[in-house]
Amino acid sequence: AGSIKEMQLFHSHNEQQALKYASLKRWFGFSVALNMIVAGYIAFGAFGMNDTLGSVLTRVSGVSSRARMPMGVVMNPMTPSFMGHAATAGESVGAKSAMQAIRAPSSAGRNLAANAASVPLVGSQAPDFKATAVYDQEFVDVQLSSYIGKKYVLLFFYPLDFTFVCPTEITAFSDRYNEFKELDCEVLGVSVDSQFSHLAWLQTPRAEGGLGDLEYPLVSDLKKEISEAFNVLTDEGVALRGLFLIDKEGVIQHSTINNLAFGRNVDEALRVLQATRYVQQNPDEVCPAGWQPGDNTMKPDPKGSKEYFSKVFE
Repeated sequence: AGSIKEMQLFHSHNEQQALKYASLKRWFGFSVALNMIVAGYIAFGAFGMNDTLGSVLTRVSGVSSRARMPMGVVMNPMTPSFMGHAATAGESVGAKSAMQAIRAPSSAGRNLAANAASVPLVGSQAPDFKATAVYDQEFVDVQLSSYIGKKYVLLFFYPLDFTFVCPTEITAFSDRYNEFKELDCEVLGVSVDSQFSHLAWLQTPRAEGGLGDLEYPLVSDLKKEISEAFNVLTDEGVALRGLFLIDKEGVIQHSTINNLAFGRNVDEALRVLQATRYVQQNPDEVCPAGWQPGDNTMKPDPKGSKEYFSKVFE
């Protein structure tokens, strides 16, 4: 009886050891597979083949590797600049774009990494540039620093010529140009198109999606250096709808950046210009939310601010 019991204990012990060994074997196999995936990712990345692994990982995570994501810029196929642009209707962003953004090989990824460590553009000197622009149906040179000491500058970027949201913004700023001019402010529009594309669009009637005559220059950023300097260049090679208000000292006082699919508000741009001018002319005052010319301002200190609050919330 004793021998039988000892044999049973012996077999039980062996079974437990076998189970432990099987478990360790499974974990070892999983570890090897994981290390192979990581090594493969590094190798693929070194040879520019990361898209393959990106697609696999995306599918494994349960997300389609070509999830539809509208780029927001839809080209008009009947216009002369259509063939020159990579943007198309229904363009989607898949694993390649996602992996590129992570590895930051291009402008948007670089900008993301650079912005995390660099000084914000607002409050800093605006990056200077000299470029060809189209104004009054002529090619002219524009240099941003030439306005220092003379004018404020409202610099706005838009994605591409011969698109759909863009002309509504560009013509809206032109129609209100005199209001900016009265406040010593020049308006400059910028895109990555050539000056020839700008000219063709200006010569297209507004009723046909063109611009007609404008009251301010359209700058050509064909090399995309200006868009990159202002951190608005996307991986698709077009500029986001960035807007920058630069004061007479060449310092950026305000900026907004919209994604591609929706336009900006000229009234708000004008209001911010008015507020910027006011606080620079009255350095002991600040403008509260939604301030309009003629509204109450406040003193930027505990005692002075109470005067404003007592008037607004009495």
